Amino acid sequence: MPFVTIESTDDERLALFRLRERGLTNRADKRDDAGAGMFLAEGDLVVSRAHAAGCRAVAALADADRVPDIAHQLGVDVFVGGDEIRRMVTGLGMPHPIVAVFERPPRPSAISLLVRSRRLVVAEQVDNPANIGGIVRNAAGLGWDGLLLDGTSGDPLSRRALRVAMGTTFTLPHARTHELTELLRDESDRRDLIALTPDADASDLRDVAAGLDPARPRAILIGSERAGLSDELLTVATMARIPMVAGVDSLNAAAASAIGCWALA
Repeated sequence: MPFVTIESTDDERLALFRLRERGLTNRADKRDDAGAGMFLAEGDLVVSRAHAAGCRAVAALADADRVPDIAHQLGVDVFVGGDEIRRMVTGLGMPHPIVAVFERPPRPSAISLLVRSRRLVVAEQVDNPANIGGIVRNAAGLGWDGLLLDGTSGDPLSRRALRVAMGTTFTLPHARTHELTELLRDESDRRDLIALTPDADASDLRDVAAGLDPARPRAILIGSERAGLSDELLTVATMARIPMVAGVDSLNAAAASAIGCWALA
């Protein structure tokens, strides 16, 4: 497709790139499993990984002076402009060489993800997109193969989550459920469930890891930094704590996920 030079930030063809999360998704329920709405990928690495994963591009906006190679592969209109145009349109202080809007792909159901995943990360009420992105990157980098979110946790395909995850989102299947406790209670017969918590009564994470059967599927549960995991989830899992020095009771959700995924991998 030919590149289209943009001379003004008021060009109506750039309206798509001005959309924020609600405008891109047009849904309040974090999308359905069939895929609905769009997502915005920022930077040539994230755009390349989205494209390589089979996501279908809608349009792209690139640096007129340094068009990344991936722009030639998307098969859609690529608008090009200077730094100021791209900064004003995307709202980013430092504009990326390319941003692209993609159609949201379908995702697995929670049940199908449980069936095919042996090392599963579970997030409950983790609504900060930076934490979601960090959890995704840690899980993908340490060999875990699925992410299960409750209905209130953040969106792995949000702009900030994708930036933090550096596009590893597309290698880690994720699913969402509004019946998290019920699903995991049923799952506990075939999978070890380990809940990270700062509770003083929880077992040392190292001891929990040492006692697991390597052949048995497992899941690590990570909760909100404000409230932690719900009492309901804690009742269906083994509680484990990361040993901390006196006076510091916990790490943020993303950092805890890195330690937990490494210790339990």
